[in-house]
Amino acid sequence: MKISARNQLPATVKEIRRGAVNAEVVLQLAGGQEIVSIVTNAAVDSLGLKQGQKAFAVVKASSVLIGVD
Repeated sequence: MKISARNQLPATVKEIRRGAVNAEVVLQLAGGQEIVSIVTNAAVDSLGLKQGQKAFAVVKASSVLIGVD
């Protein structure tokens, strides 16, 4: 897979929660942290996503927000 985004995090699909149009996909990173992505159900089908499958979280953003308490 060759893409321009530099932030590519290898992960495992932990859970897929389908809604009427979109699905919430929970990816688990090697250290146990989770990243959640909202994608269309069509994207889940097109990618053939299944629980336990290896995947990548690819982050491409013009800004990253930081917050503190």
